[in-house]
Amino acid sequence: MLSIGVVGFSDDKKFDKNIAKALVAIALDVAEENHKDKEYELVSGLTDMGVPAIAYRMAKERGWKMVGIACSKAKENPCYDVDVEIIEGDKWGDESATFLDNIDVLIRVGGGKQSIEETKQAKKRKISVYEYDLPEKNN
Repeated sequence: MLSIGVVGFSDDKKFDKNIAKALVAIALDVAEENHKDKEYELVSGLTDMGVPAIAYRMAKERGWKMVGIACSKAKENPCYDVDVEIIEGDKWGDESATFLDNIDVLIRVGGGKQSIEETKQAKKRKISVYEYDLPEKNN
């Protein structure tokens, strides 16, 4: 099983959804192409918002298992119906080490401070990283 983590903007108002969808699709295709003959699972932040929501829907279309790893604050938001849910800690970022412990590949599509930090930590751990910048909208 290849566990593919996805991080990025969670606030839908901060980015162009069409660009994000295209980048997530490209990233998932590249990960599949680079890791053929595997089964895949998508691991993200549990919430049904922003880039994670896009990634979960694409994973579902592909027939992948889905895992949500988040802190307890995630439950204050709409959550995606994942196969496995892991709650770690009480504040955003408390779950980062557990998230990184549970992925083989990391995809970052835009994102803020936490996404950038998790990407940095993934690189230190020698996790394969695919990064795509996503311009933040000016509202």
